[in-house]
Amino acid sequence: MRTADRLKKIPPYLFMELRNKIAQARAAGVDVISLAIGDPVEPTPEPVIEELARCAHDPANHRYPTDEEKGMLAYRQAVARWYAERYQVTVDPATEVLALIGSKEGCHHFVLARVNPGEPVLMTDPGYPAYRASILMAGGEPVNVPIRAEDGYLPRLADIPSDLARRASAMFLNYPNNPTGATATPAFLRELVEFARQYDIAICYDNPYIEVVFDGEKPLSFLSVPGAKDVGIELNSLSKPFNMTGWRLGMALGNKDLIAALSQVKENTDSGVFNAIQFAGMAALARCGENIGHMLGIYARRRTLVLQTLADAGIRFQPSRGTFYLWVPTPNNMSSLEFATLLFEKAHIVVAAGTAYGQYGEGYVRFSLTVADDRLAEAMQRLRRALAR
Repeated sequence: MRTADRLKKIPPYLFMELRNKIAQARAAGVDVISLAIGDPVEPTPEPVIEELARCAHDPANHRYPTDEEKGMLAYRQAVARWYAERYQVTVDPATEVLALIGSKEGCHHFVLARVNPGEPVLMTDPGYPAYRASILMAGGEPVNVPIRAEDGYLPRLADIPSDLARRASAMFLNYPNNPTGATATPAFLRELVEFARQYDIAICYDNPYIEVVFDGEKPLSFLSVPGAKDVGIELNSLSKPFNMTGWRLGMALGNKDLIAALSQVKENTDSGVFNAIQFAGMAALARCGENIGHMLGIYARRRTLVLQTLADAGIRFQPSRGTFYLWVPTPNNMSSLEFATLLFEKAHIVVAAGTAYGQYGEGYVRFSLTVADDRLAEAMQRLRRALAR
């Protein structure tokens, strides 16, 4: 059966490849520990589960979702309250907030809502691979903007050629950053707003790790910068702060014209989020804020263990202060793939090779901290043995 040509342009999805690799090894009887995928193993807070169960019993919620493509107004109001209280950001829930089936969906629909075929879309390298796929599926032209350790993994906006910036219609940014863990600064975000305004570039600021910060770093919303709503939107998700990755519930906030355009795409693509899940999301936002501190304590403990193990093995570096990932330089001038292969073959540990995130990911691998404590301890013991040989 012939398939669409656009699919030939899209590289295999990193995380599906990793899952297949893990499944094949386990089928062969190998005890594989995956540190490659960011999926919290701790349960969703009980009040969220209870609210889902309660609302799932209400027949009114069994029909198409309320305000299908936009999300329930009550949910959008809860999101607006959360942003006002947590990040000092004011948004109109009626026109500047949209419910999403997870922030990944929002990335895809943002491109469909903004980008015409052939238009350049800027994205960081290294960067989240799904951005590239969404750009290609919409007929856009993905353009890599390098981010380097010496710049704190922030793009040098002044280095982007002006002719390219004038042609570009959009830009993806993601801080705290996947995969590097880097965090943005208010000064950088102010520079970003001015850059976007100068060149009429719509910003999609993908911010699902906003709450996962360490060492005194504070959560920072793109929309907290004056003028941000004039040039873009922010995407967020309940996946990370409330251990709700499988629930698929997020939000887009910001520029009302972009929000309306995303809503138009969604009304012709999906039928929105199940009401009961939206009610559960409201419970998370209103009643489960303490889960964030609880999870940060867990991730901080795991982070310390991994950093100490790596240091004992001779891999010392200054970690970034965001996300539940560690962006680890490879030892002995090994390539990313060589080091990832060594850990898999010698220790049966799976990590993500940095080159999966772009050419500037060479020389790094990404470790995830979303694994049970006992399995992480076992993985670190294996790592010590593998690197001691």
